[in-house]
Amino acid sequence: MKQYLETGKIINVHGLDGTLKVECWADDVSVVTGLKTVYLDENGSDARKVLHSTYQKQFALLRIEGVSDRDAAAAMRGRVIYADRSDIPRGEGDNFIADLIGLDVIDAESGRVYGRIKDIYNRGAQDIYEIEGEGRTYLMPAVKQFIDRIDLGSGVYVTPIPGLFDDNSING
Repeated sequence: MKQYLETGKIINVHGLDGTLKVECWADDVSVVTGLKTVYLDENGSDARKVLHSTYQKQFALLRIEGVSDRDAAAAMRGRVIYADRSDIPRGEGDNFIADLIGLDVIDAESGRVYGRIKDIYNRGAQDIYEIEGEGRTYLMPAVKQFIDRIDLGSGVYVTPIPGLFDDNSING
């Protein structure tokens, strides 16, 4: 499991004092604004203390150590920010997307493996699993009606609607 998880991308500057405008990739902007430290690389070697944080709509506004003016903030545009997984609050049953990608998608009743989760998207209402398997790509909403259980050691157990993984499916 990755220790440092992508939590957003610096998309712009905000003001003159080096504040970064961050597109949040977490479930809620409060996850990013609640961080005390962010990392500018995926292995955690470039740690930056968060000096101030707030939000504007769905964007986090962060002032971080080492970025003190507009020019320094502009030079950061396009960089991904990471958080240590232990710094991100989770509720019971919550999973990180990074931990789900690559898991097998398994029929909860028959044990049939439909494929593996290639990616996870969120377009508003719920996550969408992109599943590659049997030479096709399937899209499945990650809703409790379809997800029986998630076992990070073995896979995501599902109860799909008829036709979702059939050859006649319109998904792939």
